[in-house]
Amino acid sequence: MNESYTNNSRKNIRILLLACLLTACTMTFFAQKTDKKELEERKKDLQKEIDYTNQLLNETKRNKKISLNQLVTLNKRITVREELINTISYEIGLINKQVQSNSNSVEALQNDLKKLKEEYAKMIFYAYKNEDAYSRLMFVFSSSDFNQAYMRLKYLQQYSDYRHRQAEMIEKTQHALNEKIKSLQEKKTAKKELLTNEELEKARLTDEKDEKEEVFSQLQKQEKQLKKDLEKKKKDAEKLQQAIQRMIEEEIKRARDVAKKNKAPEPKGLVLTPEAVALSSSFSTNKGKLPWPVLQGIITEHFGVHAHPLLPQVSISSNGIDISTSKGALARAVFEGEVTGVANIPASGSVVIIRHGEYLSVYANLSEVYVKPGDKVKTKQNIGSVIYDENDAKTELHLEIWKGQTKLDPELWLYKINKQ
Repeated sequence: MNESYTNNSRKNIRILLLACLLTACTMTFFAQKTDKKELEERKKDLQKEIDYTNQLLNETKRNKKISLNQLVTLNKRITVREELINTISYEIGLINKQVQSNSNSVEALQNDLKKLKEEYAKMIFYAYKNEDAYSRLMFVFSSSDFNQAYMRLKYLQQYSDYRHRQAEMIEKTQHALNEKIKSLQEKKTAKKELLTNEELEKARLTDEKDEKEEVFSQLQKQEKQLKKDLEKKKKDAEKLQQAIQRMIEEEIKRARDVAKKNKAPEPKGLVLTPEAVALSSSFSTNKGKLPWPVLQGIITEHFGVHAHPLLPQVSISSNGIDISTSKGALARAVFEGEVTGVANIPASGSVVIIRHGEYLSVYANLSEVYVKPGDKVKTKQNIGSVIYDENDAKTELHLEIWKGQTKLDPELWLYKINKQ
């Protein structure tokens, strides 16, 4: 009797372990679906960026003049294409792991199914030989006392229940095995498609690198003109910074005049009202979440000091970022705030400064402005149109973000991929 109970206990433990395996398989399936969904979204975003870059390049090529902007845009497309290939490679690696995991699960389920069927066959054979009504009665009535008879009757009931559970577990295991085999085949098909896409993207990347080298070679012949243009751009940037600094200083001066008039302590920087403090906090918490200042665009000039795209021995310093966009594009506020300055600078077109508490966002290279100092603006509100450069066939907005008199990298404040 004890031995029978021990065997039953072992079988119950096996059923419990198998149930855990089936649950784990289900959880893994949902986790894999989530990973795949995220990767698919990422690939779609990257492909949209590539398509938009191609659109900008087609606009540039209509000018039939090789420009530095064309080289920068080609570099951007190559970078995004490489990221797309890396994403596909990562997905292939993920599928390889899933294939291996599924193969292991299939093997484990096959082994369990085999054992379950063997055990069930033995039970059926035992039932056929011993489980007629007379045998069961004799097994109970041959007990030495009432307690033993009760225990034997209980054992027969449990044995019957176990047979039903065993049959159900065989059915569930078979179903899980079929699903795993199906999933395994789907993974192998998906892997084959991804490998084909990866090779296609690599071929496109090779063509794009060849195109970039051709543009690069032609631009090298214009090195003198490029250096001259670069020097002009530096002077234009200095004028822009002087204008921005002047506007900030005027804002601080107004704050000091108000404090002096009210016989209050003179502030060191921008004066923050309770509303401005709240706005600053709100702006700060949205770091990395701000909408782009144009509906669509790609970053073609980064913040800080970095090498020139054609002249590696020459360094470029930028106080903000340049965003190439489509002809006729409108600039929009990245966050709610108050327009504190509008100026016209010959080299940078019109400039708009919007204050968000202690933060400032600066929009330069505007051909037309729709706001004036003192206006309250909302997030994504159009504030002007971006200049279209006929010579380089480009439309480029310059964006800066300041905290008081400290320059910040706008790229860290915007969504990584422009999806608005």
